[in-house]
Amino acid sequence: MANDDCCATQLIDGHAEFNVAGLDSFIRTVNLASCGLSYAVVAIMGPQSSGKSTLMNHLFHTSFREMDAFRGRSQTTKGIWIAKCVGIEPSTIAMDLEGTDGRERGEDDTAFEKQSALFALAISDIVLINMWCHDIGREQAANKPLLKTVFQVMMRLFSPRKTTLLFVIRDKTKTPLENLEPILREDIQKIWDGIRKPEAHQHTPLCEFFNVEVTALSSYEDKEDKFKEEVAQLRQRFFHSIAPGGLAGDRRGVVPASAFSISAQQIWKVIRENKDLDLPAHKVMVATVRCEEIANEKLNQLRSDKGWLELEEAIELGPVRGFGEKLSSIIDACLSQYDEEAIFFDEAVRNAKQKQLESKALDLVYPAYTTLLGHIRSKALDDFKTKLEQSLNNGEGFASSVRTWTQSTMLEFDKASADAAIRQANWGASKVRDKLHRDIDSHTSSVCSAKLLEITTNFEKKLAKALAEPVESLFEAGGKDSWLSIRELLKRETETAVSEFSASVAGFELDEETVGRMQQSLRDYARKVVENKARDEAGKILIRMKDRFSTVFNHDNDSLPRVWTGKEDIRAITRDARSASLKLLSDMAAIRLDEKPDRIESALYSSLIDKTSAATSSQYLTREASVDPLASSTWEEVSPEDVLITPVQCKALWRQFQGETEYTVTQAISAQEAYKRSNNWLPPPWAIMAMVILGFNEFMMLLKNPLYLMFIFVAYLLGKAIWVQMDIAGEFRHGTLPGLLSISSKFLPTVMNLIKRLAEEAQGNQTPQESQGSTSQTQIFRNHVHKPDSVSNSISNVSSVGSSVDDNEYSTANLSHRRRTNAPEAEFS
Repeated sequence: MANDDCCATQLIDGHAEFNVAGLDSFIRTVNLASCGLSYAVVAIMGPQSSGKSTLMNHLFHTSFREMDAFRGRSQTTKGIWIAKCVGIEPSTIAMDLEGTDGRERGEDDTAFEKQSALFALAISDIVLINMWCHDIGREQAANKPLLKTVFQVMMRLFSPRKTTLLFVIRDKTKTPLENLEPILREDIQKIWDGIRKPEAHQHTPLCEFFNVEVTALSSYEDKEDKFKEEVAQLRQRFFHSIAPGGLAGDRRGVVPASAFSISAQQIWKVIRENKDLDLPAHKVMVATVRCEEIANEKLNQLRSDKGWLELEEAIELGPVRGFGEKLSSIIDACLSQYDEEAIFFDEAVRNAKQKQLESKALDLVYPAYTTLLGHIRSKALDDFKTKLEQSLNNGEGFASSVRTWTQSTMLEFDKASADAAIRQANWGASKVRDKLHRDIDSHTSSVCSAKLLEITTNFEKKLAKALAEPVESLFEAGGKDSWLSIRELLKRETETAVSEFSASVAGFELDEETVGRMQQSLRDYARKVVENKARDEAGKILIRMKDRFSTVFNHDNDSLPRVWTGKEDIRAITRDARSASLKLLSDMAAIRLDEKPDRIESALYSSLIDKTSAATSSQYLTREASVDPLASSTWEEVSPEDVLITPVQCKALWRQFQGETEYTVTQAISAQEAYKRSNNWLPPPWAIMAMVILGFNEFMMLLKNPLYLMFIFVAYLLGKAIWVQMDIAGEFRHGTLPGLLSISSKFLPTVMNLIKRLAEEAQGNQTPQESQGSTSQTQIFRNHVHKPDSVSNSISNVSSVGSSVDDNEYSTANLSHRRRTNAPEAEFS
């Protein structure tokens, strides 16, 4: 009847060593771990050689070793053996304990008996107590020590498991079981009442610890068939033994099958250390160890989960749609698997370990979640930047665009962060949301600053362009009211720019204080442009003064170049020119943008112009020595910040200006004198009178012979033509010897050419080409006639040498041209 499927294994050997490897192998072989709570443990106790193993083998179809009757009565089972009950549902583990009261261990060695009994009571749901029928009712029978042992070790269990004690009466006699059972129960109660109990269980009835059941079997040796029949009937009671109403239907503190090995090891360890066995604490300990193992196993499975690894890899590249739902499903699956395996353990421990598993799982996936939020935030910020730029490029208002896209961006972020949320975690995206909001505000601020700076820069450029050249022109012109014109120009351009600027920044919705500050900055910039331009012009004042002097001195009121004919009042002209130059100096001496009156111009006139006019007076010189209004570094009624040229600098500039313009005045005076000399054709009166008296005879001779007059007239015309044709005056400009050499080489060809032309004109038959040629020759002749004489050329040369290259070139050229064009008139006047 033995069956190898029972996998009989020695759990504890005769030396009390626990077979951990054997138990683990047994559990794997019979697949006990998958049973959950749906399993039962049946142990058998009884005296040595009382047929325990035989009963177990017939009852559960196990293969425990049985006693060989032919070898005598001796110890057969050593330690504790376990085997699977074949063919019984639910899965049932049979446990065969070493017999009590054996001679091999001796009379005093009862420690192992008590330890094994306590072990059986701690892990078994049903304990079979094998006893002989003829021992019932005896005071010193073998069953009483066994029962005392059972009850005494039960007291070491702080919380009994409500074990079912099934008394199996072997070799029953003709006495009916109904008569034996009361006697047995009475004996059991006496033993229970007689043992010492802890204070907590002094009045606890037996039924709180045990369910007592009694059955009887015929003799295996005398009535084997009857025995087997009764065993088969008893076997039926072990089917569904843990169901309500079954043999172990009210058991308590069951350890899940997956923790059976851990529980058995720890119970035996505590028993061997001779400690009281706290089953509730043991149950919690087993649940803690096993749930920890299950949790670690599920966490490792989560780490290597394909779906999670793919999700983790994808999240590194960017946002993943449906991340929260996918990850929640993976974590749900992990927790569900944990619940399935840990469902039969202590609820408190199971829930605590589940929370730990959930916490560790969330810690594992949290970096991916934060990475995803980072991607969402970065994408939202990039979208905001792009949309804001597009709106601004389309001409939309800055503030309205910022509000619109900020709201849109935050809504998109909230939606994406909600999609990334995990059901198992209460992770909020508020910190990342706040950071996104700060990033948006920072970007908005930078863009606002950049746009305002760009607008301000553009208006500053417009102001600089609108003010710089006009201001320079006004300074250069040096009009009567230069600074008045500049102030009007500054006010007009500034107000125009400020108005346009206000319209440009209206879309930014800035507060009035900020707008006012920016407008004032623009006004200050415009003023600064004018001030800087004034300072630049002040640095060029000497050049401007010389230009103004040259312009006024060399041109008349109609802006025509002057010709020094001797009628001009050079002193008055010089005074006017210097006054005009001094006007420029007075304009550039200080900045006058605040319309404050000053006496700079009068001080300069009184010290520089009027002083020069009265320079011959010794009294004046004495007075000047005592009072000099220009001997100062500041102007009265002018702030130091507005001073461009100090009084001392004005005095020095004027001195330098006079020195550089005196030569021009000297040239004008020399030109005027030369002009007078060149236009004085008549000899002195005494010479005229002498010529009349001494030349009277010759004059009378000419009147008497008109041919002489004609000859002289013809000779004069020829001489004049030759003079003009050869430009004799021009030839002598390069020197006397070069002039003579040039005239000698040209004289004969010129004479021949004139004779030929006269002959052709006398004939009157020249061709159109010749007529055209003669016309050109006549034009050449006229041009030569109109060339200036030597006196005029000399005046021109003196004037050109006297003028400076940088300052008076234009005015001198005009003067020379005027003199050259007027020279023939003077020649023939």
